[in-house]
Amino acid sequence: MSVAFRRDGDEEHLEPKFEIPIPPGPNRVTARGLALIGERIVGIEAQLAAAADEAEITALKRDLRYWQTRQITAELMPVPSGEAVEFGVTVTLRLNGKQRALTLVGDDEADPASGLIAWTAPLARALSGAEVGDVLDFGGRDEAIEVLGIAVPH
Repeated sequence: MSVAFRRDGDEEHLEPKFEIPIPPGPNRVTARGLALIGERIVGIEAQLAAAADEAEITALKRDLRYWQTRQITAELMPVPSGEAVEFGVTVTLRLNGKQRALTLVGDDEADPASGLIAWTAPLARALSGAEVGDVLDFGGRDEAIEVLGIAVPH
């Protein structure tokens, strides 16, 4: 039989496992974000201690490397002043006629469905430095965002 039709095993046909990509730029975190990273590490270490399957162990070790790297490189940001939109504030805004409240957080803490957006997101960058009453262009639209309020979460 030709070598072309011989198959020694499925191992050679599996997709390679890559490291979890680290977001570019500084790893800015809130105090809550830093605590969440620590909790994630503790959880993965507990799962790793109980894991028996080699594939599961490999995946957990990869996740652990990611979160340990994020913990080591974390830059805890100071509490914001609340005078302008900056990392860590909650901004109330009107976007496309709808009022929303968004908190600018680190990449790993971001959860847009919960109102937590990464400080690196286009909307966060557009809001950066704005003050209450400012009207900003966004997404190719003039005056798309109106800043209604800025608060410092507790």
